[in-house]
Parts: sequence; C-alpha cells; structure tokens
Amino acid sequence: MNSDEFRTLLDRHARPDWTTAIDGVLISKVDRPDPPAPSMSGTVLAVIAQGAKRLALGDKVYEYGAGQYLVASVDLPVTGEFTRIEPGRPALGFGLTLEPSAIAELLLDAGPGDAPRTGGGTPPGITVSDTPPALLDAVVRMLRLLDEPRDRAVLAPLIKREILWRLITGDQGAAVRQFGLADSSLSHVSRAVRWIREHYAQPFRVEDVARLSGMSVSAFYRNFQAVTAMSPIQFQKQIRLQEARLLLATRPGDITGVGRHVGYDNPSQFSREYRRQFGSPPSQDAARLRPTARTPAAVLP
Repeated sequence: MNSDEFRTLLDRHARPDWTTAIDGVLISKVDRPDPPAPSMSGTVLAVIAQGAKRLALGDKVYEYGAGQYLVASVDLPVTGEFTRIEPGRPALGFGLTLEPSAIAELLLDAGPGDAPRTGGGTPPGITVSDTPPALLDAVVRMLRLLDEPRDRAVLAPLIKREILWRLITGDQGAAVRQFGLADSSLSHVSRAVRWIREHYAQPFRVEDVARLSGMSVSAFYRNFQAVTAMSPIQFQKQIRLQEARLLLATRPGDITGVGRHVGYDNPSQFSREYRRQFGSPPSQDAARLRPTARTPAAVLP
C-alpha cells in the first residue's frame, strides 16, 4: 500500500525545478527519456518509486529502479539517464539532501552500541540497495507533510532524523556513517574532491593533494579510487569537461576560450578529450546544447 501512496504523493507534488516546500526534499518527475547527461551527483539519498535510473561513474555503472534506493555520500561527476519510462507512467523519485552535520549529530545522540561500528575499509561514493519497509514508511510520512502545512515545521525535522537513522543502521550504513565522521577515510577523500572541484583548471601534484587530505600518497591513491572509481587526474578531467559543456551552452562560438577557461592550453587536446567523453566534438555539441537544454538527468534522484 505504501508503494501506491508513494507514487501518488510524488506525482501530485512534483515541480519543474524538483524542489518542494520542505527544505532538502526533492521530487523528480520525468515523462520522456533523454540521452545520458553529465552532472554532479550531490550528496543525497534517492529513492525510486516508478521507472528506473542509470548512472555511470568512471568505469562503473549503477542501475536502480522501483523498490531500490541510492546513497551518494560524495559529490561526484556522473552521467545519468532515466529509463523504463512509458506513456502515462513517468519516472518518479524522492530525494533528500544529506549533510554531514546531521549524520554526526545522530551518531553522537545514539547510545553506546546503538549505531553499528564503521568498518575499516573505504566505502564507494555511490551505493545501491533494496528499500526496506521502515525506510519507505518514513519517506512516505515525510511526503504526507506536503499536504499538512500546519504540521510541517515541527514534524519534518523529526522524520528527517528517522530517515537518516534508517540509513545509518541499514545496508549502506558504513558509507553514511563515514560521511558524518570528520576523520573517516571517506571524509578525507571528500576534502580532496572538494579541492579539485574548486581548482579544476589548475595543474596539481597528487602529493600535494594527498597532504591536504591528511593521507600518505599510497593511501590517498587507494582511497580516492575506492570512493570515486577514478584516479585524481581522471577526476580532474571529468570536472573540466563537464564545466566546459556547461559553458558551451552559453558560449557556443568560443570553443578555444572555453577550453582555456577549464584548463586546456592545447585546443586539439581539448577537442579530442571532449569528443571521447561526449561523443561529438565541442563545435557540434555546442550547436545542439541550447535547444535541448533541460534539467540534467544525472541529477539525483
């Protein structure tokens, strides 16, 4: 019964910009399939009610559909598309923005032994599992508050804590717990990811970024690959090319300038790597970007 109500609530409250009246709660409704689109994942919980989603991160592909949820514990460059969309049956999804401070607060409030221990390994930045009934029930109760404005301010924060607790104690609890711990290996990698995103146009030495993240070079390489499915240099290239594609939508006649802006001094290298990533050279891709611009399918949920 919860599944039917889940779909009904999502369909009724979906907005074009995916926002809702509850801060941090997102609803996606996509009524036609589009080609795979690049974007950043954000740090989110995404629960699918109808249709399905395919995300590519480096060489890894994640697919999840109705009855499953995805946790992105690091903001990563992904390429995504909605699938299993039929006439009259749009893809529907729920999203909740994840914040380290909220996870950390719950871990502090938990009694000794209540929160499962964080494992020693570094979890991947994106994980997929089946949605347990208790998590779905909490998500549906959160969505009901969209019809209950009087109760929303008081109950939404409580239900959000319940959803986070279900994640902490669920199949993907290791990733969620590390996301909330400032000294975890996942948090160290997140620090490096954030630095590379903010300085993507600049060359860097991996040794310097490893030191900034508080790891030895060997540990940094190992953990960065585990979380992002890419090397630091590959990650930088993904960010550069995604930023270039966004710029080309507004500056289609300035291919060389866009390449320089994102860190490519060699126009031939920029064109070659862009084509390898997106399937066509920048000049051709720019010509079709503006007419077809929509909300990127890779954005979660």
